[in-house]
Amino acid sequence: MLLSCSTNPEVTEKYVPDGRKVQIVQKGDSFMLMRNGEPYFIKGAAGYDHYGRLSEYGGNSVRVWHSVNAQQVLDSAHKYGLTVTLGLWMAREREGFNYYDKELVAEQTERLREVVLRFKNHPALLMWGVGNELYAEGSNVKVWDAINQVAEMIHEVDPDHPTTTTVMNVPDKEINLIVKRCPALDVLSINSFGAMHNLPSEIAETDWKGPYIISEFGARGYWETYHTLWTAPIEQTSSEKAEFARDRYKRSVLADTKRCLGSYVFMWGNKQEVTSTWFSLFNETGEETALVHEMRQLWGDTTTFNQAPYIAYIQLDKKFALDQIYVNPGQEIEAATFASDPDGDELSMEWEVLPEAEKLDGNADKQVRPKALQQVLLQQEGNKQRLRTPEKEGAYRLYVYVRDGHNNIATANVPFYVTQKPMK
Repeated sequence: MLLSCSTNPEVTEKYVPDGRKVQIVQKGDSFMLMRNGEPYFIKGAAGYDHYGRLSEYGGNSVRVWHSVNAQQVLDSAHKYGLTVTLGLWMAREREGFNYYDKELVAEQTERLREVVLRFKNHPALLMWGVGNELYAEGSNVKVWDAINQVAEMIHEVDPDHPTTTTVMNVPDKEINLIVKRCPALDVLSINSFGAMHNLPSEIAETDWKGPYIISEFGARGYWETYHTLWTAPIEQTSSEKAEFARDRYKRSVLADTKRCLGSYVFMWGNKQEVTSTWFSLFNETGEETALVHEMRQLWGDTTTFNQAPYIAYIQLDKKFALDQIYVNPGQEIEAATFASDPDGDELSMEWEVLPEAEKLDGNADKQVRPKALQQVLLQQEGNKQRLRTPEKEGAYRLYVYVRDGHNNIATANVPFYVTQKPMK
């Protein structure tokens, strides 16, 4: 039943498709994804925006997590010659869904059947993503049984497109459960950020011997980074993110030529999650960070383009984030950043202070971007900004946005804590 994947372009004699629109063809321990009889290596991005740029920059596919607005997503992707891994959202136990309730599970499967029947013939469809990160509830084998039930349903009504499900990093016990309980899955999808550097060797140690996709990667996750004493995660600069993601792409996506079918960078658009810059490859108005440009090059775009500014660091009160920056209310302090431009463009800098974002139900994925504080910024001179700290005690971040006038932006922020306690 498996279809196939590899980065090797010399595949026409090695892999023979059987006529399905999308399939994975296997030869020995190697796999190749085929689309309309041709090799198809995924050079993709996860998100809902800027599909025209994705196509222009050498990408070929998008991944979304659910079927909300699926018609619009598929039509937009098709307009720009892109394919779609379309998510079929499955309920989570922690949100009250009971996978031991056979009727409830059957109702969910039938609801997803309607989605599959509606979109199975869309020319942009690449594969079906059955659930997203349900591995977190993987101790309940009924979850995997339900995933397999949906995958079996898909193979029954749509034999033209593969099925996959998504895990985070390489949870070996859960992956081994998937092998046992989900034989109808064709591909394993893995979301991995900081841990991606050794992903091929880790997955080789599990029972999964089929093909896989790296379905999310990019900046180091906020759960993987250093934190302040008040538990604020310390974010990489946009320049550090670009170098970080490039390194992991080469170590994992390009390194495994036998089993990796490609990848989706996260997030092709703008998203508030801890901060509005953490995973966002673009800002709210569509200005591009350095990671966009790294992906252009990794996808094979050889055109000459203006590059994003480079940020080396950001400081507040002559301290870095790891120095644990505590300040008094109403205190006047100075911030500084060092930025340069690879094209020699004149740079402009914008600063703002925001309260730390609140987690709703403990979930950083369900946040609203806090409003910037007014009247805290004082004098700006060159790469320095004087500010007066907020009067209200609590956790904040100082952000800097560096622009080059060519729709490119570099970002950095530093967390700090306002307290009435005497400073040493």
